[in-house]
Amino acid sequence: MSSSRQVRGWLAVAGLACLAFAACSRSSSSASGASGVSAPAQAQVPEPPPAATTGGFDGGRAYRHVQQLVAIGPHPPGSEGIRRAQAYIIEQLKQAGCPVQEQDFHASTSAGTVAMKNILAKIPGTGANTILIATHYDSKQMEGFVGADDGASSTAVVLELARLLCPRRGSANLWLVFFDGEEAFGQWSRIDGTYGSRQLAASLALGGELRNVRAMILADMVGSFNLTIKREANSTTWLTNLIWETAARLGYAKTFINDSLYIEDDHTPFLARGVPAVDIIGFEVPYWHTVDDTLDKIDPRSLSIVGHVLIEALPEVEKRVR
Repeated sequence: MSSSRQVRGWLAVAGLACLAFAACSRSSSSASGASGVSAPAQAQVPEPPPAATTGGFDGGRAYRHVQQLVAIGPHPPGSEGIRRAQAYIIEQLKQAGCPVQEQDFHASTSAGTVAMKNILAKIPGTGANTILIATHYDSKQMEGFVGADDGASSTAVVLELARLLCPRRGSANLWLVFFDGEEAFGQWSRIDGTYGSRQLAASLALGGELRNVRAMILADMVGSFNLTIKREANSTTWLTNLIWETAARLGYAKTFINDSLYIEDDHTPFLARGVPAVDIIGFEVPYWHTVDDTLDKIDPRSLSIVGHVLIEALPEVEKRVR
């Protein structure tokens, strides 16, 4: 993930304390060690499963979104690169028929005041309750860092979800949210990092809309080869269980595994305000926060798995929050 996230975590099993810095405010792993994920030796990009087998989610289309975001180059907050990323996301949402809202704000950081922008696609439902599906799209402030997995992979998944979800009308209002400023400018802390998610949570609370937000699903770093996603221990139990049960039912129990880790990420400001939230993140990769987080680390099959799980889990979340 980008530089704004630092990971603080404690190994859940051995009682070992382990502090790590993560672009998505993630923490370290639990029982099992780092997975040593790497791309296969062959240069050819693997074929994702047909969209007809993954609830309509097209992993190939999602992969092409990653390609386009990586081609922009580094895009930390306030940069020319992030303005190009914003333009790309907004254009893709409009092409999908999504109603787009831009939330411009200025964040006070260790690097000074930085202009930032959250991007929201608000899909109206038939009821009053709201569900958020979110990602961050900024990259870490590091020369040469393009964030193929840390930022681009989850952004691509939510963009492909937009194609499927914007034409629908469910019982809940559905907001697809693209956060700016997830990465820290200095050392990760609760005041350096998660600028976009803190801004949105605070503005919703101030406007009285937060009470209607009944679930928040965050995706982050979901594109690696041999993807494994552990249960984030800060996340809301019923929402985590629902997603993991959906994954198991679809045959993805080897991807959504039952080990746990602690992570602070863009879901944290919502948890702090009482909103049920879950973080879906494949954190244990050797290229995290390095310039090696490049396109060759992305497997379209992993994008398909996460997209399929979210598509299938959403109706169950809607039922739960009615």
